[in-house]
Amino acid sequence: MLSGEAERTSNKAVAALLLAATLWGIFWYPLRLLEQGGMVGLWAAFFIYLGTLPVALPVFWRSRHQFAANPMVLGVIALASGWCNVSFFLAMLEGNVVRVLLLFYLAPLWTVLFGALVLRERPSPASLVHLAVAMAGALFMLWDPTLSHPWPQTYADWLAISSGFSFAIANVMTRKGAALSDGAKVSAAWLGAFIVSVIWLALAAPELGAVAMPGIVGAVALGLFGIVIMTSAVLYGVSRMPVHRSAVILLFELIVGAVSAQILTHEVVLPREWIGGACILVAAWLSARQPVEPSAAKPAASG
Repeated sequence: MLSGEAERTSNKAVAALLLAATLWGIFWYPLRLLEQGGMVGLWAAFFIYLGTLPVALPVFWRSRHQFAANPMVLGVIALASGWCNVSFFLAMLEGNVVRVLLLFYLAPLWTVLFGALVLRERPSPASLVHLAVAMAGALFMLWDPTLSHPWPQTYADWLAISSGFSFAIANVMTRKGAALSDGAKVSAAWLGAFIVSVIWLALAAPELGAVAMPGIVGAVALGLFGIVIMTSAVLYGVSRMPVHRSAVILLFELIVGAVSAQILTHEVVLPREWIGGACILVAAWLSARQPVEPSAAKPAASG
């Protein structure tokens, strides 16, 4: 039984995670408002993560010695987090909100595979079953009778899957760098997203167009307040409860995304997409609830 203080801390952690999941679940809406104002997705990502720099740069400077000592771990966290966030933004603008979220939530299952490769963790039989169920759900979602193979069918599909894929890489590397401070890891993630947006802008070269100044200010504010608050809430929550419990709570994002999309858009999710998505969601939920067994993994090499 938890003591009074421990119970209050646990309740605050749950509240923080629910806040983060709610905000991420409706984050697609301000992105689309920015797009309606003439700001294409890559420029939106650039200005949003530009808005995080007033927080990211001082935090980075305070933890610069950790970057010098752990360039590989923090560098991979930066690039993986950067790709994850920018591709997620673009997928939300290009595709169906619920479909994008469901494909993104293959991430917990990719984590099983990367954990085995990077951390030398041996997947349990249950983990392999969860992975099989999730992959079956993904194949069911992506199946098109007019095609010979169940590949992602749109640019948004590829972006959503790659976002979850890179999210899994970032999570595994974050776990590998468990001894690093939260400040080092979160500043790496923000700076990485800003750098990826700059590189992607340079390669794609989309025009900014006649975007009104309020749109630019709004995007920067979305980064300074929205991204910073969401990231801080997640860090607060996951650092104060078992990871398998926090992962289950964060799945609330799917519910918020589905409900908000039904209310605010005319998007239709096909029955096979709901069935396939349900398989992914159940597999992710079961995987997240599975107790961690330290004896099942060998110690990871220091990075």
